Amino acid sequence: MTENSEPGLVPVLALRGLRRSYGRIEAVAGVDLRVGAGETLALLGPNGAGKSTTLAMVLGLLASSSGEVRVLGRSAHRAIADGLVGALLQSGAGSGLPPGTRVGELIRFVASLYRNPLSPAAVLDRTGLAALAGRKVDRLSGGELQRVRFALAICPDPRLLILDEPTVGLDVPARRAFWQAVGAFTAEGRAVVFATHYLAEAEEAATRVAVMHEGRIVADGSVSDIRRTVAVKRVRFRAGQADAAVLASLPAVQRVESGGGVVTLESRDADATVRALYQSSVGFSDLEVTAAGLEEAFLALTREDTIR
Repeated sequence: MTENSEPGLVPVLALRGLRRSYGRIEAVAGVDLRVGAGETLALLGPNGAGKSTTLAMVLGLLASSSGEVRVLGRSAHRAIADGLVGALLQSGAGSGLPPGTRVGELIRFVASLYRNPLSPAAVLDRTGLAALAGRKVDRLSGGELQRVRFALAICPDPRLLILDEPTVGLDVPARRAFWQAVGAFTAEGRAVVFATHYLAEAEEAATRVAVMHEGRIVADGSVSDIRRTVAVKRVRFRAGQADAAVLASLPAVQRVESGGGVVTLESRDADATVRALYQSSVGFSDLEVTAAGLEEAFLALTREDTIR
């Protein structure tokens, strides 16, 4: 497991042997994780992997069956009471914000609930909402609503920010603006942990990735580290007439995809595949070999038949 906190320093977030059971079902099965200042950790996993349950325990919304959560050395409940943790969770239907309220009023109210909050003016400035302070939340776009919810999450001036599927339903410009605001937040030495189904988003926004499967962390490291856990490479080329059976029979080929005259082979030994391709009857051009992407690594790490 990667531990990016410097030796001797208390990590922003530390999970030790964290477990949560529902009867005979173990949703989280012994998670150990450390997140240091300045890190943005993407928590990936299929539905039911335990991501949301883990985040709920970090936020004190669920009690653990065993193990512990520490935020800067404090319990989850103490850290939240002290304003060290902010959260932006899925809102379900609607915005999750009280209708009829104005953006500035809502931020001032939430900030007043904390002992040492960011000033409302600072919150509005950091989230790009100053021009919308007088607007009612009912009249905001989806991207603007998410910026308001992010603003409320940073009102306590937290050291740790938890985001659960934070950009679902946002268009590309709104998503980009959201991650720019998050990047400015971590640049100040804070930590962010977010769960997402958008693998491309994890590649772009995260400094580190942890993959969960069946309640456990099965991989933890940089995007490059995660990619290297899978030996599969892509062999891509152009071929007008290619026999799928011939391609599938090439050494080390696991999967064949073709369309629009382009063929992609997934291979566990690209060198052997390419040598055999040159010796085959397949006519091709524009050969390219690339490493597996995060998506391939994710799928390999979370296969149902993978033994952990």
